[in-house]
Amino acid sequence: MMRSYVFRASRGTICTLQPRAGARCTKLASIELQRRAFSKATRYTAEEKSQSFKHQLYESTQQRLKRERAEQERYSQYQTQSQGGRYAAVMFALTFFSSGAYFLGSLKPASLPTSSTTPLFEAEPPKHNISPSNLQAAWADFVDILGKENVSTEHGDLEVHSGSDWSSYARKDDEKPFLVLYPSTTAEVSQIMIVCHRRLIPVTPYCGGTSLEGHFTPTRGGVCIDFRRMNSILDLHKRDLDVVVQPAIGWEELNEKLSEDGLFFPPDPGPGAMIGGMVGTGCSGTNAYRYGTMREWVLSLTVVLADGTIIKTRQRPRKSSAGYDLTRLFIGSEGTLGLVTEATLKLTVKPKSQNVAVASFPTIQDAAECVTRVVEEGIPVAGLEILDDVQMKCINSSQTTSRQWKESPTLFFKFAGTPLGVKEQIGLVQKIVLSTAGKSFEFARGDAEMQELWSARKQALWSVMAMRRSPEDHVWTTDVAVPMSKLPEIIEATKQDMTDSGLLAGICGHVGDGNFHAIILFNDDEKRTAEAVVHRMVKRAVQLEGTVTGEHGVGLVKRDYLEHELGESTVDAMRRLKFAFDPLCLLNSDKVVRVEPPTGGEIKNW
Repeated sequence: MMRSYVFRASRGTICTLQPRAGARCTKLASIELQRRAFSKATRYTAEEKSQSFKHQLYESTQQRLKRERAEQERYSQYQTQSQGGRYAAVMFALTFFSSGAYFLGSLKPASLPTSSTTPLFEAEPPKHNISPSNLQAAWADFVDILGKENVSTEHGDLEVHSGSDWSSYARKDDEKPFLVLYPSTTAEVSQIMIVCHRRLIPVTPYCGGTSLEGHFTPTRGGVCIDFRRMNSILDLHKRDLDVVVQPAIGWEELNEKLSEDGLFFPPDPGPGAMIGGMVGTGCSGTNAYRYGTMREWVLSLTVVLADGTIIKTRQRPRKSSAGYDLTRLFIGSEGTLGLVTEATLKLTVKPKSQNVAVASFPTIQDAAECVTRVVEEGIPVAGLEILDDVQMKCINSSQTTSRQWKESPTLFFKFAGTPLGVKEQIGLVQKIVLSTAGKSFEFARGDAEMQELWSARKQALWSVMAMRRSPEDHVWTTDVAVPMSKLPEIIEATKQDMTDSGLLAGICGHVGDGNFHAIILFNDDEKRTAEAVVHRMVKRAVQLEGTVTGEHGVGLVKRDYLEHELGESTVDAMRRLKFAFDPLCLLNSDKVVRVEPPTGGEIKNW
């Protein structure tokens, strides 16, 4: 059976091949088959290529999507971690600043006190910085302010500015300043205090160094400001009867200069006293009976406060009702509220005539009775002083004056006024002396004799010091004051107590205003006995409605007696004043009122 093959030879042509057609048709058929196979293969290759590109494109898209999802996941994780980090950072900052705020809050009260006083148990202990590094850095600051020559760290200077042989307070070995400063102006004092306030360095002021109750002992170390270069008269107003002075001018030098113009500054404490210290202690002296104390003779003060602020308490008129009397607040504050750099003092006309008389008595009580009579009669004597028999013996033995005295209780009278008035006063006093068992009465005839008679009173302290048995002996000088009617009683009791103690102890003082002093010689073994005598003397004064100190000031020795005299609340009010003016307790620390509780055994049983 014959088969035929029909195929399309070319476009539009159909060929039929017969097996017997020969080789030509066979060749054509083979070519056609090859063409078809190539065409099919070509079509398959294109399709494969097309499928491969699509596959690659799909895979590329998939990978890109995967990468984007991975990036989003990583970003999401980063965001989560960042938020956690930020949260942790915020929490750390809050914790840090909260802790800092708590710490700062613990340094100062969270709120202002609402009470009017500051009891001792509520007082914050002072937080001073007396580290060597801080003090050495401050030294450089002080040198910039004053110059190197006015900043001293010499051992001798530090010892002199730590205490004295005549002070009642026995300082401890570590109670001395790191350095001593010598300013010359108010501005320099202010700059010093700015440095000390910034660096928390305690400051002790120093003028003449004649104080007796531990006033200039640097209990907290720090620095001492010595005002010796501030010793000038700044302005004298003759017609107004006042003078402006710096703190380190002595009252004796001031009166010498004033006498050239017929003027006179009445307060006259011991030799060597300077105006700054006289203001600080509110002193008086031998003229107090007639002229009053330091408080009556200060018109105005320029004061540098603890932070360096400079204030002036008032102007120069003789009277003023303008606001608080800051002038008298600073008088007697002993440098605990501010540092006095200028003082405007009242003056009076120098008396036309003066004289002195001396009277001796059998007993100290007789002498005290004479004083009471003179006061009751209203005789305007300028001064009225007493020395007991022990004191007169010391003066004779020490040969501190040019004459020998009767060794019995003695009164020294000072008269001032017109010649006729002085003569009249002498006559009246002489009659009273004779009526109160007086053994002798002698008045001066001329200036030289007047100086001689009065010299014994001024040498009282030094004559007892001259009686020291060895370098280890100490002198305790203290004072009290009572109402005039109580004077004979307290003097007699104190005199008997001194005699019974077996100590060398004398009495002297400005008895015209009820103020007298005890001067006691003792060694270390006798210290407790001396302390007991002074303690009983102070206690008697308080019980007789008197004061624990008439003019010496409180210092360190008398501060714990103030509560017995004035009451606890009054002392708490004083402490509030201290903290108001000196919140960091930089100025003359520990004087007048305590700023932190005492240690065991410091306070004697009342």
